[in-house]
Amino acid sequence: MRIALAGSGAFGIKHLDALAEIDGVSVTSIVSRRQEQAEEVARKYGVGQATTDLGEVLARGDVDAVILSTPTQLHAAQAIAVMRAGKHVQVEIPLADSWPDALEVNRVQRETGLTCMVGHTRRFNPSHQWIHRRIGAGELSIQQMDVQTYFFRRTNLNALGEPRSWTDNLLWHHSAHTVDLFQYQTGEDVEIAHAVQGPLHPELGIPMDMSVQLRTPAGRICTLSLSFNNDGPLGTFFRYICDNGTYIARYDDLLTGREEPVDVSKVDVSTNGIELQDREFVAAIREGREPNSSVASVLPCYRVLGELETELTPEV
Repeated sequence: MRIALAGSGAFGIKHLDALAEIDGVSVTSIVSRRQEQAEEVARKYGVGQATTDLGEVLARGDVDAVILSTPTQLHAAQAIAVMRAGKHVQVEIPLADSWPDALEVNRVQRETGLTCMVGHTRRFNPSHQWIHRRIGAGELSIQQMDVQTYFFRRTNLNALGEPRSWTDNLLWHHSAHTVDLFQYQTGEDVEIAHAVQGPLHPELGIPMDMSVQLRTPAGRICTLSLSFNNDGPLGTFFRYICDNGTYIARYDDLLTGREEPVDVSKVDVSTNGIELQDREFVAAIREGREPNSSVASVLPCYRVLGELETELTPEV
């Protein structure tokens, strides 16, 4: 399978490392905003084409699929362009930054019949997979999820500390991870959702702090706190409060509520959630089936985000 990568920043590099672990996959093209960056990454990973033009890549006959690790604001339009060109697509989270755009991507996927998968990595992290399987086996039932998503981003830098050409978003990007995971783990759609946000950053123009509350029809609740003002520790930390135990998930690692490590090494073929996500994308294309985190399966998340956006009133 011949895959092109658009977006060679911090997360694009993670995809390149993951794809190198999958048999029968080659990367044909690197697309980046800056030609020199595309060429540097292409040299490092032995990729033949480096360009700033996604359209040029989509016109090639030796590209079967595209992974989009580009700025959030481009995701929906680029995913649609990839499918219109007859290629399968995996678009990094978030699928879109508006509910109408998310619906349009889903419409084009149905129209073309191509694989369109969204990078909801939490579905693939071994820690969350371990919880999901125990829920499916009837061994656990979630009562509450308490989630903290904390970063220190008072300037417009990416995860590598490099300047970004776009501005990140707490609601449409970082909330999407938790809103989707909460519905995925409980097996229910959210029926009550509320959010408040703090003051806008005077230069970035985005809220730096946010709080989200969710509830399912069965009464399971989720409390999500997000901040770009937090000076460590950084990352997202999930506390699952269940009827039969409490668990803390930190990306691919899992602990009990008493900080005792849980062995998740046998959950899947890798302990790297990004690699498992990319393996699912490749397998779904090869097998002609709908992938986990298909555009259709994550739409309920974006419906909730759209509803939350309507009630957020920025404080200046």
